[in-house]
Amino acid sequence: MAKEAPPDAFGNSAREYELGRPQWPEELIDRVVADLDLGADSTVLDLGAGTGKLTRSLVPRFARVIAVEPDDEMRAVLDEVVPGAEALAGPAEAIPLPNDSVDAVFTAEAFHWYASEESVGEIVRVLRPRGGLAIFWNVDFGDPEPPMGDEVERVLDDAFAKGGAPGIGKVLSGFWREPIAKAPFEPLRQAEVERMVTRTRDQWLANMLSVSSIASLPDADREEVAQRLGELVPDVEYRWSIRTIAYWTRLG
Repeated sequence: MAKEAPPDAFGNSAREYELGRPQWPEELIDRVVADLDLGADSTVLDLGAGTGKLTRSLVPRFARVIAVEPDDEMRAVLDEVVPGAEALAGPAEAIPLPNDSVDAVFTAEAFHWYASEESVGEIVRVLRPRGGLAIFWNVDFGDPEPPMGDEVERVLDDAFAKGGAPGIGKVLSGFWREPIAKAPFEPLRQAEVERMVTRTRDQWLANMLSVSSIASLPDADREEVAQRLGELVPDVEYRWSIRTIAYWTRLG
């Protein structure tokens, strides 16, 4: 079995995560919100919120947004950049909220790290009757334009071999569906969008350094990867497509 990157190393690259990770597509969020019958007076939870990449899109939509994130470094950035949310420390397996306290639980680029009967049981516990669960992932990144070259791919492949396979394999395996199917949820619905994004060299580099495989490397190895990529990648703007999928359901 191939080595997998650990789920708890993102704090090593919290600033890179904030700089490099893309925002979530507003039209996809709107579709999920409408289908879950959420309104401006709703209370929602962003679980495994990271630096608040999704949280910042929830704050303008809802009366109360709670963001739960176990990593202190990630949560410190979230506190700084999304002051309108209530940031709490805690894992998905022990959500620090009372029973029946939120209308929906959102999770973006995180559910595969904690998908289990225990965490889904916690989600069910904090949801109000007919409450919703919405899961977002970026599942496919097209090739950058202009191309970065084969040597960049080799550096990344070496880093992934050392740090372990990134989380996308866990997403695509579909294992995360099992605990949801065992819980009292309706069948999952899904939708996706594909969009073009433009990133500077520094944003792209930050994004790569925040990938679990590289974030989990020892400091010296991470710095070496950053230096080598910085030498190889020209300082221009890059464009590529991102395919984003949302899955959502609600309590039956």
